[in-house]
Amino acid sequence: MVDDDTDFEYKKKSSWDIFSDEQIDSAFDFCNGYISFLSKVKTEREAVDEIKKIVESKKKKLFLNKHAGAAVVAKGSRPISEGVRLIISHMDSPRLDLKQVPLFEDGDCNLALLETHYYGGIKKFQWLTIPLALHGVVVKQDGSKINLSIGEKPDDPVFCVPDLLPHLSHEVQDNKKLRDAIQGESLDIAIGNRPFKNNNKDDEKKDGNNKLKKMVLQKLHEEYGLVEEDFVSADIEAVPAYQPREIGFDRALIGGYGQDDRVCVYTSLQAIMDVENPVYTSIALFVDKEEIGSEGNTSAQAMAFLRLILKQLDSDADIDKVMMNSQVISADVDAAVTPNYKQVFELKNASSLGNGVGMSKYTGHGGKYSANDAPAEYVGEIRSMLNSQNIPWQTGELGKVDKGGGGTVAKYFSRMGMNVIDLGPPVLSMHAPFEITSKLDVYAAYLAYKKFLSSE
Repeated sequence: MVDDDTDFEYKKKSSWDIFSDEQIDSAFDFCNGYISFLSKVKTEREAVDEIKKIVESKKKKLFLNKHAGAAVVAKGSRPISEGVRLIISHMDSPRLDLKQVPLFEDGDCNLALLETHYYGGIKKFQWLTIPLALHGVVVKQDGSKINLSIGEKPDDPVFCVPDLLPHLSHEVQDNKKLRDAIQGESLDIAIGNRPFKNNNKDDEKKDGNNKLKKMVLQKLHEEYGLVEEDFVSADIEAVPAYQPREIGFDRALIGGYGQDDRVCVYTSLQAIMDVENPVYTSIALFVDKEEIGSEGNTSAQAMAFLRLILKQLDSDADIDKVMMNSQVISADVDAAVTPNYKQVFELKNASSLGNGVGMSKYTGHGGKYSANDAPAEYVGEIRSMLNSQNIPWQTGELGKVDKGGGGTVAKYFSRMGMNVIDLGPPVLSMHAPFEITSKLDVYAAYLAYKKFLSSE
């Protein structure tokens, strides 16, 4: 931001210096709702369920794409042939997924365990020795569906991936590279220690081994009517069992699981719910599978869903023309400069907690490979919009050149001829089981999205 006509230098400013005391109070109040949302939503299916509940309270049009895709629409006064205002966010987050045949027992350890396959880009060591909850859905042989959520209530059991004690880790962990110290195949979740006991001695002999596994299966059948084969047709996710919390003596930060990208899900949802009588038709689109490349029929690449929405809004519309005239925000988080690791960030262009929503012209890696690179004209429009409303913003870039990189859904929508830019709050400890955001950045994202959707 440039302070006045005589100050020609670009300076990043803290949101604490831009927002008034009343706006800061509003930001804290807004984030109470966000924290509540985070506590209820730990999977993409749960995000869809919560979106449905919120939309039902107001007169907005809701579209659903199977089990893990949704869109909320506010019809504008102009025809959609002139384009729409579209914000896309993703509801999935890194986690541990159960394999199709997950249950086994280790007789040497006297433990029943579950095999997992990690989902998305994780640091595997971060998922050891933390309390885990199991969320998901199981479809039984008869087609009936069982929804699971075990580990969230105070009296629920939790689960855990065990780790090796430091006294014995020298050879098998300590001398290895960090990424190799924990193998993906070893992320097995401990779920039981008590063997099945048959009071009939004759049947006891027939039971043989796998008594730990049999005990787990008995419990699952008693409580949910499940048999082992039901795991084959299940989507069960192991996620952190703890709740989001305020961080710091000043309570200015939020810590919790899944803020990438549910912080943008919540802020864009609230933005479209608060938009009244927009000029252009506004759409908040919520997608799945971003963390594994946006593949699948509920992902950002499933353009049939968006096309179907546009056709239902205007059956005569030329959808290609609509897309070519549309403006889009890819609402995804940015990497916050991290204490003790600042050497991988180019500080002039990187974003920091508390400086506002992060605007990334491009993503990608190694020469902007696989990036959407927003044109200067569109970046100028977004910059002008933010400055005109005094909304705190900062540039964002995912690390120094050739130090890493990443991508978002932006490129999939730019391929359809749309103007697209990445705009979202910075996150500290991204992809960890406990991520950190700034309340003021969260609120700045909401204000930015709301202004974008209501722009003329």
